[in-house]
Amino acid sequence: MEFINHENIKELSNPGVVSRQLITPENSKSERVTITEVHLEIGANQPRHKHNTSEQIWYAVQGTGKLLLAENKEIIFNAGDVVRFADNDIHGLINEGDTEFVYISVTSPPIDFSYAYKNSK
Repeated sequence: MEFINHENIKELSNPGVVSRQLITPENSKSERVTITEVHLEIGANQPRHKHNTSEQIWYAVQGTGKLLLAENKEIIFNAGDVVRFADNDIHGLINEGDTEFVYISVTSPPIDFSYAYKNSK
């Protein structure tokens, strides 16, 4: 059993985006997943990107966002929806709703996302 105290949950941030690193190689012995809780303020976005060797599953917890996919495709992403991105799938997100957007991300194998954020605490 492994217990992660809230004091050991690192927060990474960019303007309008906070990513709480719930389970990471930094705070857990898990070799299979990274789990993050991501908050986007109204109007905030995560630009299109891809992960070469990891898949991700996102579960929308709160709000309405828009998935930013390959070839400029966009899909509405609402609370309760789930999306899975395979290795190399282009994906991003913008919060065009009228409230904060929150989702949980499960990434396998694990990734240290520090490279993608300007600030950490």
